[in-house]
Formats: sequence, C-alpha cells, structure tokens
Amino acid sequence: MNLDIVDAQVHIWAASTPERPWPARHEPHRPEPITADSLWLEMQAAGVSRAILVPPSWEGERNDVVLAAAQAHPERYAVMGRLDPLDPQSPERIKTWRNTPGQLGLRFTFHRPAFEPLLTEGHLQWLWPLAEKHGVPIMMTCPFKIIHRVAEIAQKHPGLKLTLDHLALLPGTQDDLAFKGFERLLALAAFDNVAVKCSSLPCFTREPWPFKALHPYIAQAFDAFGPERMFWGSDLSRLSSSYSECVELFTTELPWLRGEDLKMVMGLGLRRWLGWT
Repeated sequence: MNLDIVDAQVHIWAASTPERPWPARHEPHRPEPITADSLWLEMQAAGVSRAILVPPSWEGERNDVVLAAAQAHPERYAVMGRLDPLDPQSPERIKTWRNTPGQLGLRFTFHRPAFEPLLTEGHLQWLWPLAEKHGVPIMMTCPFKIIHRVAEIAQKHPGLKLTLDHLALLPGTQDDLAFKGFERLLALAAFDNVAVKCSSLPCFTREPWPFKALHPYIAQAFDAFGPERMFWGSDLSRLSSSYSECVELFTTELPWLRGEDLKMVMGLGLRRWLGWT
C-alpha cells in the first residue's frame, strides 16, 4: 500500500543570535536546530512525505522560520503557527490568519506553569469565537488536569476544530503515570469538533520497541475518536526512538489498523481536518 504519511507535529527553528534572540524561556529539545532541509532528509529516510511545522515555544511567538519553509515547499510543509494572545493586535490578525500562504491554523501550549493560566484564567475567551468564525483550527498541548476546559470550549463553539497534542499526555511522564486520567481525554470524543494527535508517543513509555505498553491506549483512542479524528505524529525533536520506529509503531505493529483506516490515521484525516489541499 502506498501511504502518503503526514507528520502532525515537527519543530524546526533557528539558533538564538543577537539579531534574532530567543526570549528567556527554556532550553530547546536539541542543541542544534532542526532546519527545513535537515528535516526533509530525515523524513525521506523514514518514508514521511509531508509535515506540519510547529514553531517551538523557546523561539517566542514568531513564525518566520516555519513560514519560509512552507512557502518554499508547499507540497511538503504547512504551518500551525504561534500567536501572542496578550497582544492587542492579535484579534485582528485572526481574521486573515489563513490568508498567509502555508498557514493553516494556530497552536498553543498550556502544560507549562507560565502558559497554563492562559487557558484556566480566561485570557483566551476572545479567541475561540473569532477562530470559529474565521475557520482557524487550533492545536494545543493540554494535560488531563485542565482538559475540562477544552470540553467547555468545544461545547460552546461547535464550529471550532480543536486538536489535542500527544493524546493529552504530559511531557516528562511515562507509563502508568502518563496515562493516569486518560479517560478524560476519551470523553472528549463526544464532541465532533475535537481530534487527537498520537504524537511523541514513544517518549511516554520506558519499554523498548515495539512499545507494547502503548498499544492498548492507541486502540482506545482509535475506538473513541475513529480514524478521521486521530492523527499520527512524531514530535521529532523530542523523540526518544528513531523516526522510523515511530512510523512503524503504527504501520506495522498494530494489526487492527489497516487499509483505509491506516491511510486516514497516517495523514489523510489530518489533511482533511486542517483543509490542507
């Protein structure tokens, strides 16, 4: 079977320099930047044909590197960009967000203490209706402890497409600790406008390849969200396995995932969800 494999999340970035400094946040996943060109080499080796580029939080609220890559290679890359929610000009930018070539939507991180209040204290109440009105899908990293906020947004804004990164697992946790509260994610499948990314999954277990501890949870997510709302991804810069192992976890190690369902999970569903034509 020929698979058009689309990675739902990869970070690329440029080094911090005096001319282009990073804000004082946290260290990058890797000491050397992943560039559009180096990423393409890794994608080819792993059999991945396209990728959603997500600017990393350590670069701040800027999208120049990812947009340059997507505009140079529109058949290869598209962008879920960052936006400063406290910038008074941001509401106006939402109205034309998808007019920028290569830019499909937005991505936010709420799992760090500095970012969590954006969701829990209502600082983004202005965003949800505008994104819904202007057809701007949103991806987010949101741990189980605050995932009820996503349910509230999804219910109030049924036309807004929301995607949860990493099956809503908290980066830095593994195995039983990582999946404690997993039923809260599965409950969100009741909302047709909520999807999940199976990204970075090898990082969430101590088990080696083929990561059998993950298989039951992937099956539960599939049963809840279906192939149209469950998207494979790597989060390559954080990945604890090889890129190929992350791909093959889905393409060879899940015997129940085959045929059209496999095509959907490995890329077709994501492209349809985001309108990446």
